[in-house]
Amino acid sequence: MNNEIKLIFDAISENEAFARVAVAAFMTPVNPTLEEIADVKTAVSEAVTNAIVHGYGDGPGKVTMYCALRDKRLHIEIMDTGRGIEDVEQAMEPLFTTGPGPERSGMGFSFMEAFMDELRVESKPGRGTRVVMEKTIAELPCACGED
Repeated sequence: MNNEIKLIFDAISENEAFARVAVAAFMTPVNPTLEEIADVKTAVSEAVTNAIVHGYGDGPGKVTMYCALRDKRLHIEIMDTGRGIEDVEQAMEPLFTTGPGPERSGMGFSFMEAFMDELRVESKPGRGTRVVMEKTIAELPCACGED
């Protein structure tokens, strides 16, 4: 199965839930497990939230989500054209956050890394950030009753 989608949406918190649902629906043709769906939805949620909160803060902006399926390999990119990240390596350290308020745990990149097979973050200060994630969806055995 080969397929791809590209969505562009406003950088507002309500669209984080939309991105989660969209990626779950997109990956259903390859018959993922509930755990795989939950993992991908969590990773997408973290990436989109980072784009909204850290990329744009209170300002307006757009988030682009690109998804591709190549056989059982799911490729996801979340992109913004916001502030960018000064030090990507530091930003990816567990518990590091530049976000406002105590609800920011600094674990977003750690969750993405834990739930996906691959994670790559590219960023330029003042130009935005691109988060690239990949996951292979496991082959499920046939439950069709044949021996």
